[in-house]
Parts: sequence; C-alpha cells; structure tokens
Amino acid sequence: MKLIIISGRSGSGKSTALNVLEDVGYYCIDNLPIGLLFPLIAEALQSNTQRLGKIAVSIDARNLSNELRNFGTIYDELIQKPVDIEIIYLDALNQTLFKRFHATRRKHPLSSATISLKEAIEAERKLLEPISSRADLSIDTSDLGMYQLRDMIKERVAGHKNQELALLFQSFGFKHGVPIDADIVFDVRCLPNPYWDHSLRKYTGLEQPIIDFLGKQPDTTEMIDDISSFLTKWLPRFHASNRSYMTIAIGCTGGQHRSVYLSEMLRKKFESIYSNVQVRHKELPDQATADQKGAH
Repeated sequence: MKLIIISGRSGSGKSTALNVLEDVGYYCIDNLPIGLLFPLIAEALQSNTQRLGKIAVSIDARNLSNELRNFGTIYDELIQKPVDIEIIYLDALNQTLFKRFHATRRKHPLSSATISLKEAIEAERKLLEPISSRADLSIDTSDLGMYQLRDMIKERVAGHKNQELALLFQSFGFKHGVPIDADIVFDVRCLPNPYWDHSLRKYTGLEQPIIDFLGKQPDTTEMIDDISSFLTKWLPRFHASNRSYMTIAIGCTGGQHRSVYLSEMLRKKFESIYSNVQVRHKELPDQATADQKGAH
C-alpha cells in the first residue's frame, strides 16, 4: 500500500496537488483528521479493493492543534506499518501567501477577530512544523502557477517509483534569494559571466550562444566535473538514509545564464544513472519572459 500525506500552509497549493494525484489513480481525502489515519490504513490493508492500494490525504492546520503537535509520535507508529509512506510539504513565502488570500478573499483557518491574516500565516508555520520537519519532499510554490505545480507533482511525485531516488536540478539567481526547498546548494558565480558580453546578455543558458560560450570555458567544465563527482559519491548515501527526493540548487547572480547551463548539463549526466531526473529554471518562468528580462 502507498500512502502520500500532502501538507503545507493554507494557500500553498495543496488542493491542486491532491487533484493531480486523484487524476493519476490515487484515492484522495481532503482534510483528514490525523486520528483517522490508523483506521484508514487498517481498512486499506484488509481490503481487496485495488482502489485503496494508493491513497493520498491532505492534513493541514484545519486539524485539531493537539493532534498536529502529536504528529511526531503518530508518524513513528505509522512507519512501523507495512505501508510505503511519503510526506509532501508545500509552502510559499509569507508575502506570496498573503497576496493569494487577498486575491481569493477567503478566510484563513487560523485568523479571527483578534488574529490578523499576517499573524495567522506565521502561526501556521509553527503549527505544522511537526509535519514539515518530516517531509520527504518540500516544494516552494511561490513562483509556481497552477499548471506548473500540476506538472511538478505529476513528474516528481506521481511518477516516483518505490525505492527510487528522484532528482531535481534547479537553477536560481542569488539576487532573488536561495530556494527554500533546496537540499544542496552550489554557488557558480565564480565562473565567467556571459552577462558582461553585450552580444550575449539577451540570451539564456538554454540558447546556443550561451551554450557555446560556457562550453569553451575550462572552469565551467571543471566545475561540472567536480559537482558530478560530489553527487555521484554522496547521493547514494542520502538515498541509503531513506531520502527519496533531492533538490540540487545551482545558483549564479541572476539565474539566467551560468546556473541554467550547468543545471542542464548535470541533468544530462545523471539521467543515465537515475530514471527520475527533472530540471527547473526558477528565474525562467517561460522562455519569452526570460529573453525580455535581459538580467544575468
């Protein structure tokens, strides 16, 4: 039996994630009280219904606070069951969640006459810490649209096989901040920067002029080889310690050139080792937008 627990702060995209899993064959339950996890698992294990072989549940701040505080103890009991359990935790920046609630005009589950929306959003982080600290995969949805999140859940979670390590190489720009869902971060700002060549500035690391420029730099080749050697040695050890997902963040100044190129090169190298390897370019929501930015 496979059980996926979807959690995260309100407005982070849990409903979208649950809908994706339902579309690919999971039996999904929204806002399941934590105390019902054990009866649900018992029913699924005793049932011959194939539909209960894959279950996804959403557990969040709508649960009773005392049950959330006791989640650690409950989880320790859960993993003793003959069930493959994964926790997927979605989150976003406070400012992003605040804007989403204002846009939808929905009430936050923790807000009240005496607790403002901003206070509720921050309180929710602390309330869900027993779940977020045990997450197999954390996803920052701050810069993800609904369709991007759907694709990520489908590729990383629904496409994930038991006992397999799923990798995501994510390029980003340090001037925009380090991704909050990164497991390992590599800084490649020491490499030659195409931004300072005005004929190259408008391109991204996905385009041939940048590929040609960086591909000719000895330092770039050496950096790729060193990162590859590090990951080849240590990823199996992370996997051996029950890590199912790893997000490898590659950062340059603006997330347009060097980090994009290296993420693509690393993806190609590790696709021959792992079957679930994805790449995401945080500062390139789409190619047209990236070309217009002209940042480095």
